[in-house]
Amino acid sequence: MATFTNQATLRYNGNVINSNITVGELVEVLSATKTAVIDTYSQGSEITYVVNIVNSGAITFTGISLTDNLGEYPFGAGTLVPLDYVVGSVQYYLNGVLQTTPAVSVGPPLVISGITVPANGVATIIYVTRVNEYAPLDVGGVVTNTAIISGNGATEITVTENVTPENGARLTITKTISPTSVTENGRLTYTFTIQNIGNTTAVATDNVTITDLFNPILTDLTVVFNGTTWATPANYSYSELTGEFETVPGQITVPQATYTQDPITGEWIVEPGVSVLTVTGTI
Repeated sequence: MATFTNQATLRYNGNVINSNITVGELVEVLSATKTAVIDTYSQGSEITYVVNIVNSGAITFTGISLTDNLGEYPFGAGTLVPLDYVVGSVQYYLNGVLQTTPAVSVGPPLVISGITVPANGVATIIYVTRVNEYAPLDVGGVVTNTAIISGNGATEITVTENVTPENGARLTITKTISPTSVTENGRLTYTFTIQNIGNTTAVATDNVTITDLFNPILTDLTVVFNGTTWATPANYSYSELTGEFETVPGQITVPQATYTQDPITGEWIVEPGVSVLTVTGTI
């Protein structure tokens, strides 16, 4: 709600007299909220936004537009936009009933126009965005998304929603063999490379484990993790009868990724944290 003031002036015979100041209150009949269905993201993930425009008055509003800046923020002498609108994702409801999709300009900014807000009713607009390479991924990062609702005599409304990166480890694993051709009774090495593209280190309490079933079965194992030789049973278990190999939960840790923003393009670059486990044995 906004207040306004007004004062009159009386003039006569060269005299000027001011009236008292009256104060009024302008009650806005349109209000709005904006909510992200899931308020965390990772690079390439999708974020669904729900905007509700409520009309508390007795007159229907037509020709309303919603302009979304898709998280735009300043960078150097220009701006970057960390969200891409997913084309065709707009859904438009009046009092909960699905309507024909209004006009959409992809942008940026995203503009959805031709919205009607019924008297004593609500218009709901739902749309999907995708996180691109300009969204920060480190702990403390945030994308602030702003939408402006305006048009046809309505008081302009600004709504914002913050989303933040997913906090936690995000691990992948690859396995290689060396040499690829080995003679009977020869030695070979399996190398397990664990990468972490998350913004948090995988620590002992995350209970990371690697299991494998070596076929052919290996004997006389040598196990090394990040340059340190491991021993059984403290660090791993192994059966020379079945070839079953398993690390003890909590022995594997993986450092968090490093994120840097290119000073020219503004693109966020991810350098994964890496840990390496090697298992060498005789066939």
